[in-house]
Amino acid sequence: MAKQAFSPFLLVLLMISISIHHSAQLEYTQSQALFRVQKLFHYPPALSSFYKTTDLCNIDPTPSFTLVCYEDSLTQLQINGQDVIFPLPQQFSTFDFFSTLSAFSSLRVLSLVSLGLGGPIPNVVGNLSSLEILNMSSNSFYGAIPEEVSHLKNLQTLIIDHNRLVGQVPSWLHSLSLLAVLSLRNNSLNGSLPSTFSSMESLRVLALSGNGLSGDIPDLHNLTYLQVLDLENNHFGPRFPNLSTRLVSLNFRRNKFALGIPEKLRSFYQLQKFDVSLNGFVGPFLPPLISLPSMRYLDISGNKFTGMLLQNMSCSPELAFVNISYNLLKGDLPTCLRSEFKVVLYSKNCLKNEDQEQRPLVFCHNEALAVDVLPPQQKQEKRSSKAKAAFVFGVVGGVVGAVTAMALLFFLAFMRLQRKSEVKPPTARSITEKVSTVCNVKLLSDARYISQTMKMGASIPAYRTFALEELKNATNNFDNSCLLEDSSHCQIYKGRLADGTLFAVRSIKMAKRHSSQYYMPIIERISKLRHENLLSALGHCFECYPDDSSVCRIYLVFEFAVNGMLRDQISGGHFRKTFSWTQRIVAAMEIVKGIQFLHTGIVPGVYSNNMKITDVQLDHDLHIKLSKYNLPLLLEDNGSASSRVRLARSKGSNYMRGKDNEKSDVYEIGVILLELIAGRPITSNDEVRLLKDLVQVSLSADNGARRSIVDHTLQKDCSDESLRIMMDICIRCLSEEQSNRPSVEDVLWNLQFATQVQDSSRHDFQFDQELPVPSSLEL
Repeated sequence: MAKQAFSPFLLVLLMISISIHHSAQLEYTQSQALFRVQKLFHYPPALSSFYKTTDLCNIDPTPSFTLVCYEDSLTQLQINGQDVIFPLPQQFSTFDFFSTLSAFSSLRVLSLVSLGLGGPIPNVVGNLSSLEILNMSSNSFYGAIPEEVSHLKNLQTLIIDHNRLVGQVPSWLHSLSLLAVLSLRNNSLNGSLPSTFSSMESLRVLALSGNGLSGDIPDLHNLTYLQVLDLENNHFGPRFPNLSTRLVSLNFRRNKFALGIPEKLRSFYQLQKFDVSLNGFVGPFLPPLISLPSMRYLDISGNKFTGMLLQNMSCSPELAFVNISYNLLKGDLPTCLRSEFKVVLYSKNCLKNEDQEQRPLVFCHNEALAVDVLPPQQKQEKRSSKAKAAFVFGVVGGVVGAVTAMALLFFLAFMRLQRKSEVKPPTARSITEKVSTVCNVKLLSDARYISQTMKMGASIPAYRTFALEELKNATNNFDNSCLLEDSSHCQIYKGRLADGTLFAVRSIKMAKRHSSQYYMPIIERISKLRHENLLSALGHCFECYPDDSSVCRIYLVFEFAVNGMLRDQISGGHFRKTFSWTQRIVAAMEIVKGIQFLHTGIVPGVYSNNMKITDVQLDHDLHIKLSKYNLPLLLEDNGSASSRVRLARSKGSNYMRGKDNEKSDVYEIGVILLELIAGRPITSNDEVRLLKDLVQVSLSADNGARRSIVDHTLQKDCSDESLRIMMDICIRCLSEEQSNRPSVEDVLWNLQFATQVQDSSRHDFQFDQELPVPSSLEL
């Protein structure tokens, strides 16, 4: 018990009272409210020696406690008791606690995780009108969700996992028009989902696993932003719901679905996880699910799917886990599933000559549909958990605790073809875009679902705060020999850390004096720039004036691209060889994936990035790294850095407009595609218009006319079909009318399609041994 009295959590709470009377950051009423919070938790007298003067709003965040201020108001309060032992006082009042929190009129983020809070959720929570994120997971709340939560009109994330909530899912949730993440996992909710869910068009994550919900799922096809749908371990069914084709993770495991799956699933090009195991699905299995371009995890085990598998079926290049056990499938296991890099389970079907145990062929005839083929529960769970453990490093998981895996961005695709004779030119697809209204810089970091589901940037070093001395040592005190770029608003230096890591650091002088808290919202947004196809943010450093501690200079640390610009690999440059045709298509795909992450992997999205091919760089393995982002502190206009930060706080900021600005990035993609096709620098709008006209005319001409435009080193390298697809999507990107331009998803789909067409052609592609080729290019 003595150890409990000295828990880090209580120590942090005591630090609140240390600074209450001396903090110049918070207004008096909020200081008193924090003092009352500390008192409600009954700080132990044994720690009274820690009282001293400190600046409350500059307390360093810890895993247990985070407090963020803006000007004179508290905006974020996060308390996490998961890693500390913290018994609540016997007389602790949850109602008094939430009533005290009502004093924080500007509170935007409230996270109270694993604190042992109990009783009904107090209705005074509805007084926190500025809340955008509310996370009360892993407590002991019971009863229904109070209707007063509907008063939180700015709410974007609501997470109440692992409690004891009962009753039905509230129908009034649809009135929260900005709600993007709703997670009520592992409670005791019952009844059916309200039909009003059909109108919750801002939803990105819907996680309701581990309840007692039942009945048919409402029509969700209008929820075009929905990416994660986790309904595992309920009683939903028997009909498969109508869903948006933009889903990334679908988990219907252990429900009561009993009919077939819809043909529409063939067009779920972004789908990475598909788990419908342990249901009662019947009818034909859809082999195209295996070849969906983004598919990584597929589990249909424990159903009654029928159909014939063929050896020459295609598989997604991303596929790593497949479980088709305990169904009624016949034929041969596809050759593409026989890989040491894949976990593939297929026992208890009627497949030919397979190692894993199969049933007699007669068992899988139509009359066997009436037979219960569910595996013994213990055996199934043991086999399934063993396989998943072997693959946990690469599987995009369902939404569990922290959503087992990421990588925005993101995600679309093509139908993988069996052979060239099956190839048909793609038809233009129109995907309705809706502007996200979610605009909180902490949304994804607190919700965690989308970013962790995609597993983007998982291998990038953790974002952190750098010490100024560390940066000085790494850049030889910012010596001119390390200077990469010097512009009117910043200098960029190359540096090397003690562990040998190369980085680029932007040194930005502030025009006006503000505290570090003033800049934290935009720093938080920049810290989310982490993706395998971005020059990712690694950290920041504030240099302050000694007299008042206001910020005089901000240092932003990013990855360093060691192989220079993509343009050098397209037009020759310093390299003896240029990118092959296949490499150029894959490079274009990686560019689009990076832009897609900027649009959808960060909330709100980053649009109108004015991306040029000179902003496209290459890492050590020749993977694409985008280096330009339309965010304050990173813009290249002539305004002061301070004014650009103010712009980020205004409602009219262009990176928050959404749909229209996406299409401006699509135009820039078209210009880059032109240069990839022609193989020469394009330096003016006149050149863009001229080359666009030539390409457009060639599309209706013969093969020779098209090849005359292509880089002469590639004329024998590319197939006619892949060239036609590349040219077609390029012209559509360059449409004068924004409404006629394709979506980013459409562009990516066509590029992936072009790759498969090229792969299925008769050409034998050879890569120069002196030119390193990333694994993703070895098609």
